[in-house]
Amino acid sequence: MKKILLASLLAFFTIGMASAQNNDKNAQTDNQNGPKIEFANTTHDYGEIQKGGDGNCEFTFTNTGNEPLILSNVRASCGCTTPSWTKAPVMPGKTGVIKVRYNTNNIGGFSKRVTVNSNSVTTPTVTLTIKGTVKQ
Repeated sequence: MKKILLASLLAFFTIGMASAQNNDKNAQTDNQNGPKIEFANTTHDYGEIQKGGDGNCEFTFTNTGNEPLILSNVRASCGCTTPSWTKAPVMPGKTGVIKVRYNTNNIGGFSKRVTVNSNSVTTPTVTLTIKGTVKQ
């Protein structure tokens, strides 16, 4: 019985200490200096669009940190999606744009990803999603 009680107490304290360390890490991340990227929205749903229709959309982001934010790379998951982005450093409190063009000559449903790499201290990699259905 003593062994069970001792094992239970040891497990309880181990879980408690691990939880406390995790909370400290989250507090450190929130208080970190450096650039921080924050998107207004990470998904764009085109809904139903006609073949050859407007396949353009924009994702707006803000640098909520205290140092310049630099997007090092923005890449699409396939050749039917073409991203372009703000190349200049985005200063603290300012916004930038990632423009995405989907080739609407491809009929059918689609869900594509665009991966954004930056020097953000909180989320250096963000995945954006575009989806919809192209009708004949």
